[in-house]
Amino acid sequence: MTVLRMVIGWHFLYEGLWKLAQGNWSCAEYLRMSRWIGAPLFHWIADTPSVLRVCDQSMTWGVVLVGLGLMSGVLARVAAAVGMALLAMFYVAQPPFFTSGGAHHFLLLDYNVIEVFALVAVIVSPGVGLWEVVLSVDARLRSRKARPDVSVQKPNRRDLIVGLGAIPVAAAFGGAFVAKHGIDAFARKPDAEAQTSASYRFKYQGIADLKKPFAQKGKIKGVEFSRVIMGGNLIGGWGHARDLKYVSTLMKAYNTPRRIFDTLHLGEACGFDTILTNPQLMNFITRYWKEEGGKIKFISDCGHPKGPAEGARISVDNGACMVYLHGFGVDKYAVTGDWKAMEKELNEMRKLGVPVGIGAHAFSSLKFCIEHDFIPDFWMKTFHPTNYWSARKSNNDAGEGEPGSEKKGWKDNCWCRDPEALAAWFADRPEPWIAFKTMAAGAVHPKEALPFAFSHGADFVCMGMFDFQVVEDANLVNEMFDKGFVGRTRPWRA
Repeated sequence: MTVLRMVIGWHFLYEGLWKLAQGNWSCAEYLRMSRWIGAPLFHWIADTPSVLRVCDQSMTWGVVLVGLGLMSGVLARVAAAVGMALLAMFYVAQPPFFTSGGAHHFLLLDYNVIEVFALVAVIVSPGVGLWEVVLSVDARLRSRKARPDVSVQKPNRRDLIVGLGAIPVAAAFGGAFVAKHGIDAFARKPDAEAQTSASYRFKYQGIADLKKPFAQKGKIKGVEFSRVIMGGNLIGGWGHARDLKYVSTLMKAYNTPRRIFDTLHLGEACGFDTILTNPQLMNFITRYWKEEGGKIKFISDCGHPKGPAEGARISVDNGACMVYLHGFGVDKYAVTGDWKAMEKELNEMRKLGVPVGIGAHAFSSLKFCIEHDFIPDFWMKTFHPTNYWSARKSNNDAGEGEPGSEKKGWKDNCWCRDPEALAAWFADRPEPWIAFKTMAAGAVHPKEALPFAFSHGADFVCMGMFDFQVVEDANLVNEMFDKGFVGRTRPWRA
Protein backbone atom coordinates (compact mmCIF):
# COMPACT_ATOMS: atom_id res chain seq x y z
CA MET A 1 0.00 0.00 0.00
CA THR A 2 2.88 2.35 0.71
CA VAL A 3 4.27 1.84 -2.78
CA LEU A 4 0.83 2.34 -4.35
CA ARG A 5 0.36 5.57 -2.41
CA MET A 6 3.76 6.91 -3.49
CA VAL A 7 3.18 6.02 -7.14
CA ILE A 8 -0.12 7.89 -7.24
CA GLY A 9 1.51 10.77 -5.38
CA TRP A 10 4.25 10.89 -8.03
CA HIS A 11 1.58 11.23 -10.72
CA PHE A 12 -0.26 14.05 -8.91
CA LEU A 13 2.90 15.93 -7.97
CA TYR A 14 4.33 15.86 -11.49
CA GLU A 15 1.01 17.00 -12.95
CA GLY A 16 0.91 19.97 -10.58
CA LEU A 17 4.55 21.01 -11.03
CA TRP A 18 4.22 20.70 -14.80
CA LYS A 19 1.28 23.13 -14.68
CA LEU A 20 3.33 25.56 -12.59
CA ALA A 21 6.24 25.32 -15.02
CA GLN A 22 4.01 26.34 -17.94
CA GLY A 23 3.49 29.77 -16.46
CA ASN A 24 0.17 30.36 -18.23
CA TRP A 25 -1.60 27.02 -17.80
CA SER A 26 -5.38 27.14 -17.53
CA CYS A 27 -8.16 24.58 -17.28
CA ALA A 28 -10.44 26.78 -19.40
CA GLU A 29 -10.16 24.71 -22.58
CA TYR A 30 -10.77 21.47 -20.67
CA LEU A 31 -13.86 22.97 -19.03
CA ARG A 32 -15.21 24.45 -22.26
CA MET A 33 -15.04 21.03 -23.89
CA SER A 34 -17.35 19.56 -21.22
CA ARG A 35 -20.46 17.95 -22.71
CA TRP A 36 -22.05 16.07 -19.80
CA ILE A 37 -24.21 16.94 -16.78
CA GLY A 38 -21.78 19.48 -15.33
CA ALA A 39 -21.28 21.34 -18.63
CA PRO A 40 -23.27 24.52 -17.73
CA LEU A 41 -21.27 25.01 -14.53
CA PHE A 42 -17.93 24.24 -16.17
CA HIS A 43 -18.67 26.56 -19.10
CA TRP A 44 -19.61 29.35 -16.69
CA ILE A 45 -16.33 28.92 -14.82
CA ALA A 46 -14.34 28.98 -18.07
CA ASP A 47 -16.13 32.12 -19.28
CA THR A 48 -15.84 34.06 -15.99
CA PRO A 49 -12.23 35.34 -15.74
CA SER A 50 -12.22 36.04 -11.98
CA VAL A 51 -13.64 32.60 -11.16
CA LEU A 52 -11.37 30.93 -13.71
CA ARG A 53 -8.25 32.41 -12.10
CA VAL A 54 -9.29 31.01 -8.70
CA CYS A 55 -10.07 27.65 -10.31
CA ASP A 56 -6.69 27.54 -12.08
CA GLN A 57 -4.75 28.31 -8.91
CA SER A 58 -6.83 25.93 -6.79
CA MET A 59 -6.44 23.16 -9.30
CA THR A 60 -2.70 23.61 -9.70
CA TRP A 61 -1.83 23.88 -6.03
CA GLY A 62 -4.43 21.29 -5.05
CA VAL A 63 -2.79 18.70 -7.29
CA VAL A 64 0.66 19.65 -5.98
CA LEU A 65 -0.38 19.32 -2.32
CA VAL A 66 -2.19 16.04 -2.95
CA GLY A 67 0.94 14.71 -4.59
CA LEU A 68 3.16 15.82 -1.72
CA GLY A 69 0.78 14.33 0.85
CA LEU A 70 0.57 10.99 -0.89
CA MET A 71 4.26 10.72 -1.66
CA SER A 72 5.40 11.63 1.85
CA GLY A 73 2.56 10.07 3.79
CA VAL A 74 1.84 13.35 5.59
CA LEU A 75 -1.93 13.56 6.07
CA ALA A 76 -2.18 10.77 3.53
CA ARG A 77 -5.89 10.07 4.14
CA VAL A 78 -6.80 13.74 3.68
CA ALA A 79 -4.68 13.92 0.52
CA ALA A 80 -6.34 10.78 -0.83
CA ALA A 81 -9.82 12.17 -0.17
CA VAL A 82 -9.03 15.46 -1.92
CA GLY A 83 -7.44 13.55 -4.79
CA MET A 84 -10.61 11.48 -5.19
CA ALA A 85 -12.69 14.66 -5.37
CA LEU A 86 -10.44 16.12 -8.08
CA LEU A 87 -10.52 12.91 -10.11
CA ALA A 88 -14.30 12.76 -9.84
CA MET A 89 -14.50 16.31 -11.21
CA PHE A 90 -12.21 15.36 -14.12
CA TYR A 91 -14.47 12.42 -14.91
CA VAL A 92 -17.68 14.48 -14.82
CA ALA A 93 -16.10 17.20 -16.99
CA GLN A 94 -14.98 14.80 -19.72
CA PRO A 95 -16.25 11.23 -19.27
CA PRO A 96 -14.74 8.58 -21.55
CA PHE A 97 -18.03 7.97 -23.36
CA PHE A 98 -17.88 11.54 -24.73
CA THR A 99 -14.16 11.83 -25.37
CA SER A 100 -11.26 9.52 -25.98
CA GLY A 101 -9.15 11.26 -23.37
CA GLY A 102 -6.23 11.58 -25.78
CA ALA A 103 -4.35 8.72 -27.39
CA HIS A 104 -6.12 6.04 -25.34
CA HIS A 105 -9.72 4.93 -25.60
CA PHE A 106 -11.79 3.65 -22.71
CA LEU A 107 -15.22 2.12 -22.15
CA LEU A 108 -16.88 3.84 -19.15
CA LEU A 109 -13.83 3.30 -16.92
CA ASP A 110 -10.80 5.51 -17.58
CA TYR A 111 -7.64 6.08 -15.54
CA ASN A 112 -9.48 8.62 -13.36
CA VAL A 113 -11.82 5.87 -12.12
CA ILE A 114 -8.92 3.46 -11.61
CA GLU A 115 -7.05 5.98 -9.45
CA VAL A 116 -10.20 6.74 -7.45
CA PHE A 117 -10.48 3.07 -6.45
CA ALA A 118 -6.77 3.00 -5.67
CA LEU A 119 -7.18 6.03 -3.39
CA VAL A 120 -10.07 4.30 -1.61
CA ALA A 121 -7.59 1.59 -0.72
CA VAL A 122 -5.13 4.25 0.46
CA ILE A 123 -7.75 5.75 2.78
CA VAL A 124 -8.50 2.33 4.26
CA SER A 125 -4.82 1.46 4.69
CA PRO A 126 -2.40 4.32 3.92
CA GLY A 127 0.69 2.30 4.79
CA VAL A 128 3.65 3.82 6.55
CA GLY A 129 4.78 7.30 5.71
CA LEU A 130 7.32 9.86 6.81
CA TRP A 131 4.68 11.31 9.11
CA GLU A 132 4.40 8.09 11.13
CA VAL A 133 8.17 7.87 11.44
CA VAL A 134 8.41 11.44 12.74
CA LEU A 135 5.61 10.89 15.26
CA SER A 136 7.10 7.62 16.46
CA VAL A 137 10.56 9.13 16.99
CA ASP A 138 9.07 12.22 18.63
CA ALA A 139 6.97 10.11 21.01
CA ARG A 140 10.02 8.05 21.97
CA LEU A 141 12.09 11.14 22.68
CA ARG A 142 9.33 12.74 24.74
CA SER A 143 8.81 9.57 26.74
CA ARG A 144 12.53 9.17 27.42
CA LYS A 145 12.79 12.77 28.58
CA ALA A 146 9.82 12.42 30.92
CA ARG A 147 10.73 8.94 32.27
CA PRO A 148 14.40 8.24 31.58
CA ASP A 149 14.24 5.16 33.77
CA VAL A 150 11.50 3.54 31.70
CA SER A 151 12.40 1.63 28.58
CA VAL A 152 10.41 2.76 25.51
CA GLN A 153 9.77 0.43 22.61
CA LYS A 154 11.85 1.33 19.55
CA PRO A 155 10.10 2.01 16.25
CA ASN A 156 9.58 -1.07 14.14
CA ARG A 157 12.65 -1.30 11.89
CA ARG A 158 10.60 -2.37 8.88
CA ASP A 159 8.17 0.52 9.32
CA LEU A 160 11.09 2.89 9.79
CA ILE A 161 12.70 1.82 6.52
CA VAL A 162 9.41 1.94 4.62
CA GLY A 163 8.54 5.35 6.04
CA LEU A 164 11.92 6.82 5.23
CA GLY A 165 11.51 5.46 1.71
CA ALA A 166 9.71 8.70 0.85
CA ILE A 167 13.07 10.49 0.93
CA PRO A 168 14.81 8.58 -1.90
CA VAL A 169 11.54 8.55 -3.88
CA ALA A 170 11.36 12.36 -3.57
CA ALA A 171 15.01 12.61 -4.59
CA ALA A 172 14.38 10.42 -7.63
CA PHE A 173 11.36 12.52 -8.53
CA GLY A 174 13.36 15.75 -8.26
CA GLY A 175 16.17 14.36 -10.38
CA ALA A 176 13.77 13.12 -13.06
CA PHE A 177 11.92 16.44 -13.13
CA VAL A 178 15.11 18.48 -13.49
CA ALA A 179 16.41 16.11 -16.17
CA LYS A 180 13.21 16.55 -18.17
CA HIS A 181 12.53 20.26 -17.65
CA GLY A 182 15.85 21.76 -16.61
CA ILE A 183 16.96 23.28 -13.34
CA ASP A 184 15.26 26.60 -14.19
CA ALA A 185 11.89 25.05 -15.04
CA PHE A 186 10.03 27.67 -13.00
CA ALA A 187 12.19 30.64 -13.97
CA ARG A 188 10.52 33.12 -16.29
CA LYS A 189 12.94 34.93 -18.53
CA PRO A 190 11.96 38.34 -19.84
CA ASP A 191 10.53 38.30 -23.35
CA ALA A 192 13.27 40.60 -24.63
CA GLU A 193 15.98 38.24 -23.46
CA ALA A 194 14.17 35.27 -24.95
CA GLN A 195 13.77 36.94 -28.31
CA THR A 196 17.34 38.16 -28.62
CA SER A 197 19.05 35.04 -27.35
CA ALA A 198 20.25 32.22 -29.56
CA SER A 199 17.67 29.87 -28.01
CA TYR A 200 14.54 31.78 -29.01
CA ARG A 201 11.47 30.60 -27.11
CA PHE A 202 8.18 30.91 -28.97
CA LYS A 203 5.26 32.32 -26.96
CA TYR A 204 2.43 29.87 -27.57
CA GLN A 205 -0.92 31.48 -26.87
CA GLY A 206 -3.04 28.93 -25.05
CA ILE A 207 -6.65 29.03 -23.97
CA ALA A 208 -5.63 30.99 -20.85
CA ASP A 209 -4.79 33.90 -23.18
CA LEU A 210 -8.29 33.94 -24.69
CA LYS A 211 -10.12 37.10 -23.67
CA LYS A 212 -13.53 35.75 -24.63
CA PRO A 213 -14.94 33.20 -27.11
CA PHE A 214 -15.87 34.57 -30.52
CA ALA A 215 -19.68 34.78 -30.63
CA GLN A 216 -20.45 36.47 -33.96
CA LYS A 217 -22.62 34.19 -36.11
CA GLY A 218 -24.53 34.28 -39.37
CA LYS A 219 -27.07 32.02 -41.01
CA ILE A 220 -27.37 30.61 -44.53
CA LYS A 221 -30.62 28.84 -45.42
CA GLY A 222 -31.22 27.91 -41.77
CA VAL A 223 -27.65 26.80 -41.05
CA GLU A 224 -26.05 29.01 -38.38
CA PHE A 225 -22.29 29.15 -37.88
CA SER A 226 -19.49 31.49 -36.82
CA ARG A 227 -18.52 34.36 -39.13
CA VAL A 228 -14.93 33.12 -39.01
CA ILE A 229 -14.56 29.60 -40.41
CA MET A 230 -11.50 27.45 -39.89
CA GLY A 231 -9.80 26.53 -43.17
CA GLY A 232 -8.75 22.99 -44.00
CA ASN A 233 -5.74 23.70 -46.23
CA LEU A 234 -3.28 23.70 -43.34
CA ILE A 235 -4.48 20.25 -42.32
CA GLY A 236 -4.45 18.90 -45.86
CA GLY A 237 -1.08 20.38 -46.71
CA TRP A 238 -2.08 22.70 -49.55
CA GLY A 239 0.45 25.39 -48.74
CA HIS A 240 0.38 27.60 -51.86
CA ALA A 241 3.85 28.59 -50.69
CA ARG A 242 5.06 29.94 -54.03
CA ASP A 243 8.66 28.78 -54.57
CA LEU A 244 8.98 27.01 -51.20
CA LYS A 245 8.34 23.45 -52.29
CA TYR A 246 8.84 21.87 -48.86
CA VAL A 247 6.12 23.82 -47.04
CA SER A 248 3.19 21.57 -47.98
CA THR A 249 5.09 18.50 -46.75
CA LEU A 250 6.08 20.34 -43.58
CA MET A 251 2.42 21.18 -42.90
CA LYS A 252 1.41 17.54 -43.26
CA ALA A 253 4.22 16.41 -40.96
CA TYR A 254 3.32 19.01 -38.33
CA ASN A 255 -0.43 18.34 -38.30
CA THR A 256 -0.54 14.81 -36.92
CA PRO A 257 -4.01 13.35 -36.20
CA ARG A 258 -3.60 14.21 -32.51
CA ARG A 259 -2.62 17.79 -33.30
CA ILE A 260 -5.54 18.11 -35.71
CA PHE A 261 -7.96 17.02 -32.99
CA ASP A 262 -6.36 19.37 -30.46
CA THR A 263 -6.59 22.25 -32.95
CA LEU A 264 -10.28 21.55 -33.53
CA HIS A 265 -10.90 21.39 -29.77
CA LEU A 266 -9.11 24.70 -29.34
CA GLY A 267 -11.02 26.25 -32.23
CA GLU A 268 -14.35 25.24 -30.71
CA ALA A 269 -13.30 26.59 -27.32
CA CYS A 270 -12.48 29.90 -29.02
CA GLY A 271 -15.88 30.07 -30.72
CA PHE A 272 -14.94 28.91 -34.23
CA ASP A 273 -17.66 26.31 -34.70
CA THR A 274 -17.17 25.42 -38.39
CA ILE A 275 -14.38 24.11 -40.60
CA LEU A 276 -14.20 24.03 -44.39
CA THR A 277 -12.47 21.02 -45.89
CA ASN A 278 -12.97 18.27 -48.47
CA PRO A 279 -14.06 14.62 -48.75
CA GLN A 280 -10.44 13.40 -48.56
CA LEU A 281 -10.06 14.86 -45.06
CA MET A 282 -13.61 14.12 -44.02
CA ASN A 283 -12.52 11.12 -41.95
CA PHE A 284 -10.70 13.43 -39.52
CA ILE A 285 -13.95 15.31 -38.90
CA THR A 286 -16.04 12.16 -38.42
CA ARG A 287 -13.38 10.70 -36.11
CA TYR A 288 -13.30 13.95 -34.19
CA TRP A 289 -17.05 13.77 -33.67
CA LYS A 290 -17.05 10.10 -32.68
CA GLU A 291 -13.83 9.77 -30.71
CA GLU A 292 -13.41 13.26 -29.27
CA GLY A 293 -17.00 14.36 -28.69
CA GLY A 294 -16.50 17.38 -30.97
CA LYS A 295 -19.41 19.38 -32.37
CA ILE A 296 -17.70 21.43 -35.08
CA LYS A 297 -19.71 21.85 -38.31
CA PHE A 298 -18.29 20.77 -41.65
CA ILE A 299 -18.55 22.56 -45.01
CA SER A 300 -17.30 20.52 -47.99
CA ASP A 301 -15.68 21.78 -51.18
CA CYS A 302 -16.78 18.47 -52.80
CA GLY A 303 -13.48 17.83 -54.56
CA HIS A 304 -13.64 14.20 -55.70
CA PRO A 305 -12.17 12.11 -58.57
CA LYS A 306 -15.68 11.18 -59.70
CA GLY A 307 -16.86 14.77 -59.76
CA PRO A 308 -18.29 17.33 -57.34
CA ALA A 309 -21.77 15.78 -57.24
CA GLU A 310 -20.30 12.52 -55.92
CA GLY A 311 -18.09 14.45 -53.50
CA ALA A 312 -21.16 16.33 -52.27
CA ARG A 313 -23.15 13.14 -51.79
CA ILE A 314 -20.40 11.49 -49.75
CA SER A 315 -19.92 14.66 -47.71
CA VAL A 316 -23.61 15.03 -46.84
CA ASP A 317 -23.83 11.34 -45.97
CA ASN A 318 -21.03 11.98 -43.49
CA GLY A 319 -22.56 15.05 -41.89
CA ALA A 320 -21.60 18.07 -44.03
CA CYS A 321 -23.95 20.98 -43.30
CA MET A 322 -23.25 22.78 -46.61
CA VAL A 323 -21.51 21.97 -49.88
CA TYR A 324 -20.19 24.01 -52.77
CA LEU A 325 -18.75 23.61 -56.24
CA HIS A 326 -14.98 23.89 -55.91
CA GLY A 327 -13.45 27.11 -57.25
CA PHE A 328 -10.98 25.49 -59.63
CA GLY A 329 -13.81 23.46 -61.14
CA VAL A 330 -15.92 26.55 -61.71
CA ASP A 331 -12.92 28.40 -63.18
CA LYS A 332 -12.44 25.53 -65.63
CA TYR A 333 -16.10 25.57 -66.64
CA ALA A 334 -15.85 29.31 -67.24
CA VAL A 335 -12.65 29.09 -69.28
CA THR A 336 -14.01 26.30 -71.48
CA GLY A 337 -17.54 27.69 -71.59
CA ASP A 338 -18.95 24.29 -70.59
CA TRP A 339 -22.03 25.57 -68.77
CA LYS A 340 -24.01 22.37 -69.41
CA ALA A 341 -21.55 20.25 -67.42
CA MET A 342 -21.66 22.76 -64.57
CA GLU A 343 -25.47 22.83 -64.62
CA LYS A 344 -25.58 19.03 -64.39
CA GLU A 345 -23.33 18.95 -61.33
CA LEU A 346 -25.24 21.73 -59.59
CA ASN A 347 -28.60 20.07 -60.19
CA GLU A 348 -27.35 16.82 -58.64
CA MET A 349 -25.89 18.66 -55.64
CA ARG A 350 -29.15 20.54 -55.02
CA LYS A 351 -31.00 17.25 -54.57
CA LEU A 352 -29.12 16.63 -51.30
CA GLY A 353 -31.19 19.03 -49.20
CA VAL A 354 -28.38 21.25 -47.88
CA PRO A 355 -27.30 24.76 -48.96
CA VAL A 356 -25.26 24.63 -52.17
CA GLY A 357 -22.66 27.26 -53.01
CA ILE A 358 -20.43 28.19 -55.92
CA GLY A 359 -16.72 28.81 -55.48
CA ALA A 360 -14.39 30.76 -57.72
CA HIS A 361 -10.90 32.22 -57.90
CA ALA A 362 -11.37 34.32 -61.03
CA PHE A 363 -13.73 37.30 -61.16
CA SER A 364 -14.74 36.27 -64.67
CA SER A 365 -16.03 32.97 -63.26
CA LEU A 366 -18.64 34.84 -61.22
CA LYS A 367 -19.79 36.71 -64.31
CA PHE A 368 -19.98 33.42 -66.20
CA CYS A 369 -22.30 32.03 -63.50
CA ILE A 370 -24.63 35.02 -63.63
CA GLU A 371 -24.74 34.93 -67.45
CA HIS A 372 -26.02 31.35 -67.27
CA ASP A 373 -28.36 31.98 -64.34
CA PHE A 374 -26.37 29.89 -61.86
CA ILE A 375 -27.47 31.55 -58.60
CA PRO A 376 -26.11 29.76 -55.52
CA ASP A 377 -27.22 29.78 -51.89
CA PHE A 378 -23.84 31.37 -51.15
CA TRP A 379 -20.66 32.41 -52.94
CA MET A 380 -17.14 31.24 -52.09
CA LYS A 381 -14.77 33.82 -53.56
CA THR A 382 -11.11 34.63 -53.02
CA PHE A 383 -10.50 38.14 -51.72
CA HIS A 384 -7.42 39.90 -50.43
CA PRO A 385 -5.41 43.12 -50.88
CA THR A 386 -2.68 43.10 -53.51
CA ASN A 387 -0.04 45.23 -51.82
CA TYR A 388 2.19 42.35 -50.71
CA TRP A 389 5.58 42.18 -52.41
CA SER A 390 5.26 38.72 -54.00
CA ALA A 391 1.93 39.44 -55.72
CA ARG A 392 2.16 38.88 -59.47
CA LYS A 393 -0.86 40.11 -61.36
CA SER A 394 -1.67 38.55 -64.71
CA ASN A 395 -1.89 40.83 -67.72
CA ASN A 396 -5.09 40.24 -69.63
CA ASP A 397 -3.90 42.44 -72.48
CA ALA A 398 -1.12 39.93 -73.05
CA GLY A 399 -3.58 37.04 -73.06
CA GLU A 400 -2.63 35.83 -69.59
CA GLY A 401 -5.16 34.06 -67.38
CA GLU A 402 -7.00 35.21 -64.30
CA PRO A 403 -6.30 33.72 -60.85
CA GLY A 404 -7.12 30.05 -60.80
CA SER A 405 -7.77 29.75 -64.51
CA GLU A 406 -5.94 27.34 -66.78
CA LYS A 407 -4.72 30.06 -69.09
CA LYS A 408 -1.01 30.71 -69.30
CA GLY A 409 0.55 33.37 -67.11
CA TRP A 410 -1.31 32.80 -63.86
CA LYS A 411 0.96 32.17 -60.90
CA ASP A 412 0.05 30.53 -57.61
CA ASN A 413 0.63 33.71 -55.63
CA CYS A 414 -2.31 36.04 -56.36
CA TRP A 415 -5.98 35.06 -56.18
CA CYS A 416 -7.73 38.42 -56.47
CA ARG A 417 -6.45 40.87 -59.06
CA ASP A 418 -8.98 43.70 -58.54
CA PRO A 419 -10.50 43.57 -55.04
CA GLU A 420 -12.22 46.95 -55.30
CA ALA A 421 -14.08 45.96 -58.47
CA LEU A 422 -15.02 42.63 -56.90
CA ALA A 423 -16.36 44.33 -53.76
CA ALA A 424 -18.42 46.69 -55.94
CA TRP A 425 -19.89 43.67 -57.75
CA PHE A 426 -20.81 41.97 -54.47
CA ALA A 427 -22.40 45.17 -53.16
CA ASP A 428 -25.45 44.51 -55.35
CA ARG A 429 -25.62 40.76 -54.82
CA PRO A 430 -28.23 39.48 -52.32
CA GLU A 431 -26.52 36.12 -51.77
CA PRO A 432 -24.19 35.58 -48.77
CA TRP A 433 -20.48 35.74 -49.50
CA ILE A 434 -17.79 33.65 -47.81
CA ALA A 435 -14.36 35.15 -48.55
CA PHE A 436 -11.35 32.83 -48.63
CA LYS A 437 -7.66 33.18 -49.43
CA THR A 438 -8.06 36.44 -47.47
CA MET A 439 -4.42 36.30 -46.36
CA ALA A 440 -3.15 35.36 -49.82
CA ALA A 441 -1.81 32.08 -48.39
CA GLY A 442 0.15 33.73 -45.60
CA ALA A 443 1.38 36.82 -47.43
CA VAL A 444 -0.98 39.22 -45.60
CA HIS A 445 -1.25 39.42 -41.81
CA PRO A 446 -4.70 38.75 -40.33
CA LYS A 447 -4.62 42.23 -38.76
CA GLU A 448 -4.83 43.61 -42.29
CA ALA A 449 -6.62 40.81 -44.11
CA LEU A 450 -9.67 40.40 -41.86
CA PRO A 451 -10.79 44.04 -41.66
CA PHE A 452 -10.11 44.35 -45.39
CA ALA A 453 -12.49 41.47 -46.14
CA PHE A 454 -15.26 42.38 -43.71
CA SER A 455 -15.11 46.10 -44.49
CA HIS A 456 -15.48 45.32 -48.21
CA GLY A 457 -18.65 43.31 -47.65
CA ALA A 458 -17.74 39.69 -46.90
CA ASP A 459 -20.32 38.02 -44.65
CA PHE A 460 -17.95 35.27 -43.52
CA VAL A 461 -14.20 34.71 -43.71
CA CYS A 462 -12.58 31.30 -44.06
CA MET A 463 -9.05 31.41 -42.68
CA GLY A 464 -6.52 28.69 -42.14
CA MET A 465 -4.90 28.61 -38.71
CA PHE A 466 -2.32 26.45 -37.01
CA ASP A 467 -2.93 25.51 -33.37
CA PHE A 468 -0.60 28.26 -32.14
CA GLN A 469 -2.61 30.88 -34.06
CA VAL A 470 -6.14 29.98 -32.96
CA VAL A 471 -6.31 32.02 -29.74
CA GLU A 472 -4.52 34.98 -31.32
CA ASP A 473 -7.03 34.96 -34.19
CA ALA A 474 -10.00 34.76 -31.79
CA ASN A 475 -8.78 37.73 -29.77
CA LEU A 476 -8.12 39.64 -32.97
CA VAL A 477 -11.56 39.13 -34.54
CA ASN A 478 -13.28 39.87 -31.22
CA GLU A 479 -11.47 43.19 -31.06
CA MET A 480 -12.43 43.97 -34.66
CA PHE A 481 -16.11 43.19 -34.21
CA ASP A 482 -16.21 45.13 -30.96
CA LYS A 483 -14.93 48.20 -32.81
CA GLY A 484 -17.10 47.59 -35.88
CA PHE A 485 -16.25 47.96 -39.57
CA VAL A 486 -16.66 51.64 -40.32
CA GLY A 487 -16.07 51.33 -44.06
CA ARG A 488 -18.61 48.56 -44.61
CA THR A 489 -21.55 49.64 -46.77
CA ARG A 490 -22.88 46.27 -47.96
CA PRO A 491 -25.64 44.92 -45.65
CA TRP A 492 -24.92 41.66 -43.88
CA ARG A 493 -26.46 39.07 -46.15
CA ALA A 494 -26.44 36.22 -43.62
